[in-house]
Amino acid sequence: PTLRLYGNMLWTIFLLLSGLLLLVVLFSTRVRQKNEPPLDKGVLPWLGHALEFGKDAAKFLARMKDKHGDIFTVCVAGHYVTVLLDPNSYDAVLNDVTSLDFKHIRSQLLQRIFSLVLPSIKPEAERKLMERHFQGLSLSKLNNTMNTHLQWLLLSDQRGCDATEWREDGLFSFCYSLVFRAGYLTLFEGKDNAATVYTEFRKFDDLLAKLARRSINRGKLCNRKSNSSREQLWELLSPSWLSGGSGPSSWQRNYCHLLQEEGVDAEMQKRALLLQLWTTQCNAGPAAFWLLGFLLTHPEAMEAVKSEIRDLTLQDISLQHAPISLLEAHRTPVFDSVLSETLRLTAAVMINREVVQGKILHMANGQEYHLRQGDRVCLFPFLSPQMDPEIHQDPQIFKYDRFLNEDMTVKDTFYKNEKRLKWYTMPWGAGKNMCVGKEFAVATIKQFVFLVLTHLDLVMCDPEAKLPPVNPSRYGFGMLQPDGDMQIRYRLKRTQHEM
Repeated sequence: PTLRLYGNMLWTIFLLLSGLLLLVVLFSTRVRQKNEPPLDKGVLPWLGHALEFGKDAAKFLARMKDKHGDIFTVCVAGHYVTVLLDPNSYDAVLNDVTSLDFKHIRSQLLQRIFSLVLPSIKPEAERKLMERHFQGLSLSKLNNTMNTHLQWLLLSDQRGCDATEWREDGLFSFCYSLVFRAGYLTLFEGKDNAATVYTEFRKFDDLLAKLARRSINRGKLCNRKSNSSREQLWELLSPSWLSGGSGPSSWQRNYCHLLQEEGVDAEMQKRALLLQLWTTQCNAGPAAFWLLGFLLTHPEAMEAVKSEIRDLTLQDISLQHAPISLLEAHRTPVFDSVLSETLRLTAAVMINREVVQGKILHMANGQEYHLRQGDRVCLFPFLSPQMDPEIHQDPQIFKYDRFLNEDMTVKDTFYKNEKRLKWYTMPWGAGKNMCVGKEFAVATIKQFVFLVLTHLDLVMCDPEAKLPPVNPSRYGFGMLQPDGDMQIRYRLKRTQHEM
């Protein structure tokens, strides 16, 4: 019996190895067909370019662009991905809902990152719900509530301190903590656990890229950390009315009601709330960090923004109106240009589609390429248009007035290959995947920076300090995050009008 068992084990191993060898053979036999984009499989069977892509996607794709041009196909962990980097041709992907689909890719990511399965939920119904709450009159109410929480948290964190006392913190920690907690209080019903949720969220968020790429399974400790943070957040986010209690009508309650109507059980509802927490809170805090960081390291930009804010506050010397009212009631072209430039440099979304049926991709330059069924298509606006030197001169350099005309109107005319661009910066995605909460996020960032500049003296601990580099593993997940932090000192202004 022992010999028979040993023989069966050997036979099983042989079959597994044979299957693996077959996959490798199939992988290695793929060749570029007529009218297909340039093919670059890499040197590692099946893995292809996965390691380089996961380590620093921007650096890798920039190298591929230099080698192959604005369109090419690469192998990444068994998937063939056609990367399109010509923004004049993006609409050919964004507008195709027949041959290209994102639902399967989205479902995979929800499972990997959030352990969430929502087979019955239609993205269209979910989007309509979000539009009702994040646009129009509902948006104005959200903005006012968000401003109330931002102002309360900013000032309450200073209570108990001498008005002249300087405090020190990392700028990223300072921004992310305040903006996250205010957003949590605005959109979720927990009132006394915001700090705890933020602490666990940061642990989870730090591991998010590894979860998405499955690289976290290499380390048992990291895997335990991610599971622990997820589970604690599920419980922290679970409102009492999920198990039968009553609660006020809110975005959170209406979202859970949508899930209930589609037959999603209470456990998956808790997990879905973590998805919405990350979706709504992962971008504004990091964006506020980069914006303030650029202002602190570019004195001419800081002075231009402060001058514009001084003009606003002089129109309402009492500052009784909420900042969002001032910002909505008056043009802020300098502030808006600084924000647009910040997002151009630090927003790095990836737009992915699965080719569900063969497609001929018509490029803006007249070329045509065949996309194979089963492959994927990826747009990476961070490389083009945002960091494309043909579109934005000296794209690596922060220029606070890049999006300003001489008459202080918005500059929105940019070109590539002598054609005017529809998409010259894409921090919030585009088309049907345009972020529904874009206006809310923009208002939040501007409110927060306005409050900081009008209520605090804020300086760098080291006047010669520079912004930390980006964490390269975050490309593709919205706003980039820094690899490190920048130390700051801050205190309450003696009067709110000292600018």
